[in-house]
Amino acid sequence: MSTAVLLMSYGSPEREGEVEAYYTHIRRGRPPTPEQLADLQRRYDAIGGLSPLAERTRSQAAGVQAALDAIDPTEFQVFTASKHAQPYLEDGVRTVAAAGLTEMVAMVLAPHYSALSVGEYLERVEETAAGLGVEVHPVRHWHLEPGLVELLASRLGNAVASTGVPAADTLVLVTAHSLPRRILEMGDPYPEQLRETAEAVTAAAGVTGWQVGWQSAGRTPEPWLGPDVLESIQAAAAEGFRAVVVCPAGFTSDHLEVLYDLDIEARAKAEGLGLGFARTASLNDDPAFCQTVAGVAARASGRL
Repeated sequence: MSTAVLLMSYGSPEREGEVEAYYTHIRRGRPPTPEQLADLQRRYDAIGGLSPLAERTRSQAAGVQAALDAIDPTEFQVFTASKHAQPYLEDGVRTVAAAGLTEMVAMVLAPHYSALSVGEYLERVEETAAGLGVEVHPVRHWHLEPGLVELLASRLGNAVASTGVPAADTLVLVTAHSLPRRILEMGDPYPEQLRETAEAVTAAAGVTGWQVGWQSAGRTPEPWLGPDVLESIQAAAAEGFRAVVVCPAGFTSDHLEVLYDLDIEARAKAEGLGLGFARTASLNDDPAFCQTVAGVAARASGRL
């Protein structure tokens, strides 16, 4: 093996005792108030105790390793790291260096680039790698990767059909995690990349009634990108739609922002308004998705 592939995710606590430290890390070292901690734990409890993100990331990494082995069984070694949970991003780079590998593809398991999201991952990785003699091949975005578009379009078609409501009476919301609105002043590509994904996926699925939406905004005083998915659902009811389908294209696995923010909160909002509701199935470790990620990583390495 001569090339490392570092797959990165946001991270999540894997045991109840880790929740406060995790939340503190997200808040850049500021401990949450008891009320904030209780609210996060309440949402975890609602989805079964904790987020499955860490487990899902490991499953995705195993699938990507298998797909890379099919390309070249001697070239690639997959590692994982998280932005806010162990192993942290820096730990992942150190593990790569300790394995004697000097080239590494760094790829976040999120398709759209923002300086405030993927950019921060890559900065931390590249800074650590520079001190360890590891050359980094960064993947900045892959939001129009044909395999990704095809998989999302297939899931979207299934979700629209599952509502039992005619497509003409259904609004599709293609969503990603909201970010502070100041990225617009920075000329950040994030909103436009989500729109490009939405256009490609809905066209492939034959969907004409769609909008971009934002979800899971941080609880900070500054304004975040909108409209929020709950506001979009409210507007859909007012406009006469009979069902809403959410395609969270900014996420690639089941975790809190999907299992709670959409499956519980958004569903309750829609059903309270008399609307049908469906959410596209997450990509998780679908072999076709893992093959797509492997292809992106292999091209970034220059070995394909």
